[in-house]
Amino acid sequence: MTRSVWLKADDAVGDWETRKRRITAGLEAGVDWVLVDEADVEKVRELGDVNIAAFRTDADVHVMEAEEGDEEPEALADAYIVGKDGEGDATVELPSDFSGSADLTTLRRGDDLANGSYVRILSKDYEAFAEEAARDGDYTIVIGEDWTIIPLENLIARIGDETDLIAGVTTAEEAKTAFETLELGSDGVLLDSDDPDEIRKTVEVRDEAERESLDLVWAEVTEVERTGMADRVCVDTGTIMDHDEGMLVGSMARGLFFVHAETAKSPYVASRPFRVNAGAVHAYARTPDGGTVYLSELESGDEVQLIDTNGNTREAIVGRVKIEKRPMFRISADYEGDRVTTLLQNAETIKVHTREGRTAVTDLEPGDEMLIYYEDTARHFGEAVEESIIEK
Repeated sequence: MTRSVWLKADDAVGDWETRKRRITAGLEAGVDWVLVDEADVEKVRELGDVNIAAFRTDADVHVMEAEEGDEEPEALADAYIVGKDGEGDATVELPSDFSGSADLTTLRRGDDLANGSYVRILSKDYEAFAEEAARDGDYTIVIGEDWTIIPLENLIARIGDETDLIAGVTTAEEAKTAFETLELGSDGVLLDSDDPDEIRKTVEVRDEAERESLDLVWAEVTEVERTGMADRVCVDTGTIMDHDEGMLVGSMARGLFFVHAETAKSPYVASRPFRVNAGAVHAYARTPDGGTVYLSELESGDEVQLIDTNGNTREAIVGRVKIEKRPMFRISADYEGDRVTTLLQNAETIKVHTREGRTAVTDLEPGDEMLIYYEDTARHFGEAVEESIIEK
């Protein structure tokens, strides 16, 4: 499930300079969306590349109706949201019969006017109003008043996949709760904060919520054999990796070996904490979407999955790939009677993880136990498939 962080930056948060500082902090932190007044859309475009949602008020709708005979203007915002200065934020009284709602009427008329709603949950009636808006909107933003988690739980349970549900929050801690509610969580959060640290932390919470955790297992090394020369791939990422991080690589998709990043110094070379010496060109590497990619196909700008020895994952951008001929080892290991293999360079700087910790492949011996990720499934073009494929 893809999560998103929206940043509230309309005129309710202050003058343009105040809004601009908040938006700039959001861009630097990596927010997905900025929610502004329609008049600010062009100015936000000048600040950077980000999805922009714009509040559309009743007055904006009337202007568009008056211009229906003219050539339709270019839509500058990526989404238009109704509810501000309307029924959604209680500026206009909520009708007892939702069929008479101006906000819902605008929403139902299509993307040229609005494709999302903004609703303050002031009572059960507003909760029902948000549920009704979700039927016709791509995005439903809900703001809790004296927030309890119950309204959000109700909406998550009832709305399903009809809309992207965005929960209003003021802190990263509240964002974490929103993403975890009913295990499924909201699709996104709308953060209302000027604090750059809080914005950054909220983006980090988003990243953590999207990441999977893998169960690594111990496989017994059965053979370490010199195999001669092969085209070896170093994956240089744009990320500084921690001492316990690396990548999952291997000759067989069902059994990928944990290979440490080159974070350790040696008497021969300096550490390269952005690099994983990942093996030969034919080998697989795991990607953040749970698929695999051949090492030979990786290039600058691609994403790879990083993982630590506890199975926690995160993504990294490939900065470059270095392919050079090097002497190699063939490493074979057994997991529950299944033999998996990979090729790794014959060099003491390449480390795998055994029961004793970081271990150079040059010191690896039969009988050692090393970390792998085992997944009893076949792969076709990197995707898991239910068919019989023999790898040996």
